[in-house]
Amino acid sequence: MPSAIRLAHTLIWFVVEAAVVHLLWTGLTGRRGRAVAVSATLVVGETAVFVVNGFRCPLTDLAEAAGAEHGSVTDTYLPGWLAHNLPAIHTPLGMLLLWLHRESIGDAVARLGAGQWSRRRASARRASSNRSRSGSE
Repeated sequence: MPSAIRLAHTLIWFVVEAAVVHLLWTGLTGRRGRAVAVSATLVVGETAVFVVNGFRCPLTDLAEAAGAEHGSVTDTYLPGWLAHNLPAIHTPLGMLLLWLHRESIGDAVARLGAGQWSRRRASARRASSNRSRSGSE
């Protein structure tokens, strides 16, 4: 069982790292699109899971329950020095990715804000229309 957890942990790491490399490449080349959004969702989702779990991988408890002395991010099929330093590597890399994609992020935030604003305006118009109709009856 511990080797299955270790393999799963390594595969998850590989998928997230592929998404990080994709975001780096698309950020450097100025590309946008759905694939970028999927990669960003994977990276943000993995980061959120890590943060919500108290900066501890959820697989740690599973690895320890299966008999590992101390399950951790180093419980992967990665070189120990790399596994141990992943948080130190990913923090500046994450900041770089945010900077490279700052324009896309700004556009997405603006679209969300505009969408909320237009929905509120439409809702207010419907309410006003309903009030005027019910007042004229």
